[in-house]
Amino acid sequence: LILKISLLEEKIPTPKMRLLHCPLPSPSPPLLTSFSPIKASILPKKSSFISHHKPLQQLLSTGVSFVLSLGLLVSAPVSIALESPSLQPSNSSLEVICRDNEAKEVYEKDTEVSKVVSNESIVEEAWQIVNDSFLNTSDRRSWSPESWLQKKDDILSSSIQTRSKAHDIIKRMLASLGDPYTRFLSPEQFSKMARYDMTGIGVNLRDVPDGNGGSKLKVLGLLLDGPAHNAGVRQGDELISVNGVDMLGKSSFEASSLLLGPNGTSVNIMVKHGNCGPVQSIDVERQSIAKTPVFYRLEQIENGSTSVGYVRLKEFNALARKDLVTAIKRLEGMGASSFVLDLRDNLGGLVQAGIEIAKLFLNEGDAVINTVGRDPQYTRNIVAEAPPLITAPVIVLVNKSTASASEIVATALHDNCRAVLVGDKTYGKGLIQSVFELPDGSGVVVTIGKYVTPNHMDINGNGVEPDFRNFPAWNEVNNRLSKCHKQQDG
Repeated sequence: LILKISLLEEKIPTPKMRLLHCPLPSPSPPLLTSFSPIKASILPKKSSFISHHKPLQQLLSTGVSFVLSLGLLVSAPVSIALESPSLQPSNSSLEVICRDNEAKEVYEKDTEVSKVVSNESIVEEAWQIVNDSFLNTSDRRSWSPESWLQKKDDILSSSIQTRSKAHDIIKRMLASLGDPYTRFLSPEQFSKMARYDMTGIGVNLRDVPDGNGGSKLKVLGLLLDGPAHNAGVRQGDELISVNGVDMLGKSSFEASSLLLGPNGTSVNIMVKHGNCGPVQSIDVERQSIAKTPVFYRLEQIENGSTSVGYVRLKEFNALARKDLVTAIKRLEGMGASSFVLDLRDNLGGLVQAGIEIAKLFLNEGDAVINTVGRDPQYTRNIVAEAPPLITAPVIVLVNKSTASASEIVATALHDNCRAVLVGDKTYGKGLIQSVFELPDGSGVVVTIGKYVTPNHMDINGNGVEPDFRNFPAWNEVNNRLSKCHKQQDG
């Protein structure tokens, strides 16, 4: 089966940023080449075309700031050998079933590879993906079911002689939508997405259904000769636990956060090889990690009578929430009675990280963000599930380069009367894209939804206006938040 993955965040090119005084302890630089972070998670299946689309990978539900591997990805299925007799399944019929299933999977993959893919079928599948999922967010009516059906008839009325011609047709077809984020990926561009190491130990993780209404984590890919590969982790393994924490029902975002750590340290993982075991405990030495994006300091204002905790968040990666919690607790211990969260020049990162950070400041039941799309599966309301970490007043600093996940955090705190916004109007990036693989290894990125703030404002193309252009006095902040609460209660 070919699945689709949701590209929930794509950062705008990052300008150079000034670092502040009090970084959290930062590990060694990653060994791999840096790559712009994006966020993706596997979306629910769509019955109209689920039989046509093949999963690339889950780019971290997940997640950390991604790095482009300098090695090769182990992509072929790995043969399963029951290495420890004491761990072998005792039920012989179960062993037969497992061997039959594995043989069937190998046969189906070999059969799929051997199929000849026509140029027309590639173009038609790209057309079908847009037809099923594309959300038109532009002002001009550049897309309608009727016009899109006519385009299919026009394109496929004659044979397409070469693969490059097919790709050119797809590019022009997508360009006609008038959406700058919907675009074609060559096989080379698409294959690079399969070489992200999101964990620091050289594995890619993917959430898959467990057959009981829940999910489990599978190893989608391995960095050849990477830490996990050399330690004995295999493609297709199920991740059972990380340092004793059960992974059943956990997202790859949560797992990646636990797998990350300082360069040279070890993490213990339990994996199940194949569908039927054995289960193995493996210690893996970390070799690459995400740097902390959090910098903080304590400021004394009003002639030293008031202490303010200043926190700069550079981007949203898997360390962002954990390190932000650490910084806030330290600042509270130092006497901070109010906080400044600096999101200037923060162009985004992992949307899930942004959502989890927003929840830290919100009351249980408060809305974080709403997502909307043509398909109901892309429409959901995300709320905070627990009491806030702090209740102190917050100022959020924003500017024209505050985008995507940063705008989600800023609007969640603002619309729930937890913070005032200070600075300049934000960028205005609030679209959701999915990445789909085509039969020849190329791909398409398609806009399938958008974000709407708790107060039902469309972020995309609009940005968010601050409450103050210049830094206000704290009594003004308290008055503004008090007035906001009264308006909500009234």
